[in-house]
Amino acid sequence: MQEPVNSRLWVEPVGNIIVARLRGPCTSDLLLECQNRVLTLARDSGIDRVLYDALEMDVPSDDLVFLQQRLEDEKRAALGSAGLRTAILVPNTRIALLARIAFGAVGESHYRVFYSAMLSAVRWLEEAHE
Repeated sequence: MQEPVNSRLWVEPVGNIIVARLRGPCTSDLLLECQNRVLTLARDSGIDRVLYDALEMDVPSDDLVFLQQRLEDEKRAALGSAGLRTAILVPNTRIALLARIAFGAVGESHYRVFYSAMLSAVRWLEEAHE
């Protein structure tokens, strides 16, 4: 039996960054809930930076990678052309490649993948505010 989505997903503002932590098996329900929470926080708080922490997430299926692509398109449409500056924290090259496919349509200037380097990811997200 799988854990409920709430025990595998944590999305909260931390300073001027929305942090979304995903752990364990990735499902469409988990991605949809994550998207909903990130969009709600971005709209309500005006925060335009998000850090996806996938360090404890299992490798997602190809279908979920393409679902995330669609969700990124919807996020850009919902938030306007500016969108969100996005850092993705990954544990290995396999998840890094999938993250690049999932978020790649955004353009390199709006997203970046980091290998287990939380501090570097946060610094990159905060660069534009300086």
